[in-house]
Amino acid sequence: MDLSIVIPVFNEDSNIYLLYNRTAKALNTLAIDYELIFVNDGSKDNSLSILEQLAKEDARVKYIDFSRNFGHQIAVSAGLEHAAGNRIAIIDADLQDPPELLVDMYKKMDDNFQVVYARRRSRKGESFLKKLTAKLFYRLLSSITNIDIPLDTGDFRMIDRKVLLVLNQMPEQEKFLRGQISWIGFNQTSVDYDRDERNGGKTGYTYKKMFQFALNGITSFSDFPLRFASIMGFAVSGIAFLIMLYTLYSKFILKDVIQGWTSIMLSVMFIGGIQLICLGIIGEYIKRISTNIKKRPLYVINKTNI
Repeated sequence: MDLSIVIPVFNEDSNIYLLYNRTAKALNTLAIDYELIFVNDGSKDNSLSILEQLAKEDARVKYIDFSRNFGHQIAVSAGLEHAAGNRIAIIDADLQDPPELLVDMYKKMDDNFQVVYARRRSRKGESFLKKLTAKLFYRLLSSITNIDIPLDTGDFRMIDRKVLLVLNQMPEQEKFLRGQISWIGFNQTSVDYDRDERNGGKTGYTYKKMFQFALNGITSFSDFPLRFASIMGFAVSGIAFLIMLYTLYSKFILKDVIQGWTSIMLSVMFIGGIQLICLGIIGEYIKRISTNIKKRPLYVINKTNI
């Protein structure tokens, strides 16, 4: 098998046929053996029945049906674990990422690259707030990690099998695949493209899910939040020590003791707030440790033709 294409699916019945046709048309120009691995992530529409029909019509179409919704990154991980190709591509089913670009990515890998990721020049059909938060997140992540995670890229990429073998050995439950692939290394390059609007249906990525995804990325590849908690602890302790010295100076030297509850309340609220922030940061890391210690399976398969 030359190429496996992993496609996570969540309520994409309006896009699957068009994605299949465009992908097949593009890849037929390469004259290679390929497979399409659709991972149905608990869809509530007709996505599964469409995938089953496509699998009957084309032996290159494989599907994995989850017992429930496990999330985008887990769906991609399941597809990667079942991929048989020497090269593996990841693309979403909403057609925002053009499948025709897979041809350029495949040819690019012939130049001794193990990872080719697609870099977005523009993003059509997305709100200003979503574009702004995405831009800020990737730049924040780049500044607080020692991993070179490419800016303005998603999971739309192609990897060599040697990268896949390492990726499948990374057991963390809360996946951040674009960070993991960057961490693995090897020769990596990019192809630029303009991202289209969603072809049909509604996105499953709410702001809540995007926030959780961003949190996973930061806690997976940076210990800066823990350092921030330590720095804030030292800073607050220093301020408290100066206030204590000033209080003693006022009492014994100036003989001027300030009365009132305002200063006390401000001090208590300030220190208490910092403590809660630090405990929350530590709690996020402890949560990740707890989740991984349980060693539950990443996903549960209902049915598959692989």
